Amino acid sequence: MRITKTEFARRRKQLMDMMEPNSIAILPAAPERVRSRDTEYHYRQDSDFLYLSGFEEPQAVIALIPGREHGSFVMFVRERNREREIWDGYRAGPEGACEEFGADDAFPIDDIDDILPGLLEGRQRVYYAMGKDGEFDKQVMEWINSIRAKVRSGATPPGEFLDLSHILHDMRLFKSAAEIRVMKEAADISAAAHIRAMKACDPGVMEYQLEAEILHEFHRNGARFPAYNSIVGGGKNGCILHYIENSAAIKNGDLVLIDAGCELDYYAADITRTFPANGKFSNEQKILYEICLNAQLAAIEVAKPGNHWNDPHEATVRVITKGLIDIGLLEGEPEALIQSEAYKEFYMHRAGHWLGMDVHDVGDYKVGGEWRLLEPGMVMTVEPGIYVAPDNEKVAKKWRGIGIRIEDDVVITKDGNEVLTKNVPKTVKEIEKLMKAS
Repeated sequence: MRITKTEFARRRKQLMDMMEPNSIAILPAAPERVRSRDTEYHYRQDSDFLYLSGFEEPQAVIALIPGREHGSFVMFVRERNREREIWDGYRAGPEGACEEFGADDAFPIDDIDDILPGLLEGRQRVYYAMGKDGEFDKQVMEWINSIRAKVRSGATPPGEFLDLSHILHDMRLFKSAAEIRVMKEAADISAAAHIRAMKACDPGVMEYQLEAEILHEFHRNGARFPAYNSIVGGGKNGCILHYIENSAAIKNGDLVLIDAGCELDYYAADITRTFPANGKFSNEQKILYEICLNAQLAAIEVAKPGNHWNDPHEATVRVITKGLIDIGLLEGEPEALIQSEAYKEFYMHRAGHWLGMDVHDVGDYKVGGEWRLLEPGMVMTVEPGIYVAPDNEKVAKKWRGIGIRIEDDVVITKDGNEVLTKNVPKTVKEIEKLMKAS
């Protein structure tokens, strides 16, 4: 884990400093997910839970209780069990939760029904992400009701629930220097994977074979998992925004769109590149590609402090709309076409999203009904695209079936921004040079 115990402790303190007086925050670990019959998906901790604890085991609960006499950070975890550890792996146990993860107190998870109601009793407010985990919601309400049942004996149940996600996700939106270092490493690994795929591509290769090259590069550099299902779309498959079948043969003359990024220590990278399978862009491919690239560069230029979240998207819309007018795929005046959203026939998604522990990371895009201003420490993707559907009979046949997206990860800095994923070639000249050399 590249994030230190000190940073996890700082996060908990920051959260508790923002909580109302006489309150408690409760977070459950992610549940285990069954894949098929007796097998589970590889366990991945809930991002909020991990962000505050660094603890990667299932069947755990955190309680943060500012002002508690015996310490504010309480954990409930699985007990040590030699037989189960032989089968399933090491458990920290309550002792390890204190020694390794900084808990002030830790108890067996099997004792939570006896202990947690006592921690809730007398607290006025409960910070909790209601609705995120339906089963745990029921458990929380059972604890509250067990206190309510003792009101005549002098018990005081909490009177108010507050949304934990709102303040916690605002914290996660601003990355620390340590987080950005991890994200840069994830970006470098992902960049190497894209370059590897470009070098391995030839007409006739299967999409899943290029995906295998990407995953191999992730694994050999310590990133065990992709941050999301990798997209490898050749030809018309590049026009399907969330294409993940990756099962077709790549043909001579196809463009190949790859959207793939690794997850490293719970932090995601997210890169898209589009390149010719045979190493040479056709004239139509090159024209559309350079419109898309110019749109991306214009968006990156305005991704800086003081501008708002939507400024980069608006920049891509202006460049793409004008470019499509110039080549005859749209007709009319740019402003009118933007107003009517005519460009959405070819560019139907937004230019990016927040990036962090989740590939579509947390954080509000609007504050008080207005687009959020960009600030140092925010990390975002910039990913315009142009997609000409293969069955679009309103355009000349030479344009049909071309799908292009170019995506980089951008951290907002004090003076502007830094492109974390700049190691992957993206100009026509750079891409063709790389593929010719391979």
